[in-house]
Amino acid sequence: MSDHPHVTRLLEAYEAFGKGDLDRLTELWSPDIQWHEPGRNQVSGDYAGPPAVFEVFGRIMEHSQGSFRIEPLRVFADDTDGVAVVRMSGHTGDRDLDVLATHVVRFEGDCMAEFWAANTDQAAVDAFFA
Repeated sequence: MSDHPHVTRLLEAYEAFGKGDLDRLTELWSPDIQWHEPGRNQVSGDYAGPPAVFEVFGRIMEHSQGSFRIEPLRVFADDTDGVAVVRMSGHTGDRDLDVLATHVVRFEGDCMAEFWAANTDQAAVDAFFA
């Protein structure tokens, strides 16, 4: 049995993020993507549209001195929704981050239209991005 096409799209998005390929992310996302980052830290909040999401990606990479990584461990999807279990890691100064998270994506057609993150250790994420 082959993977659902949205599984492939999610994996392509993680690969593009890892390479800093913003053009490919733009192709995979809806032009009005809604992005939700939980917590109480400098990257928490709701973001609308690729430019706003790319701006927060820039802050993440700047804060982590380019070390931030997302490793997809398991990815599931159907016609409307996708879920990825990922490992997030990075370092900044004397702080390290290594947590599991769940990413939930809503699809509209072939595009990712909305993204939510749920971290297994939100306190660690908040401390890392303080």
